[in-house]
Amino acid sequence: MAEWVGITKTEEVEEGKGIVVESQGKCLAVFNVGGAFHVIDNTCVHRGGPLGEGDLDGDVVSCPWHGWEYNVKTGHCVNNPSGHVKVYPARVEGGEIQVEL
Repeated sequence: MAEWVGITKTEEVEEGKGIVVESQGKCLAVFNVGGAFHVIDNTCVHRGGPLGEGDLDGDVVSCPWHGWEYNVKTGHCVNNPSGHVKVYPARVEGGEIQVEL
């Protein structure tokens, strides 16, 4: 059964940026898009690059290793329509970002 888990504080994720967090054995990328928080798997499907360390342009993050791009809201890969990363439901409670794991 899925549960909501706190992963970081809202102030830890600057607007227009992403960070990497680990929780319950998962490596997650957390992004702040205009004050809304989005959480996806941190691992690029191309070569395993850390998406949370990539550059965010609007709602698209570029993998820092080879430039593959993903929509952080949907998880779909812009470069390869058959590629995608998992998106986790996220919410904010008392200044804490929580995901459903």
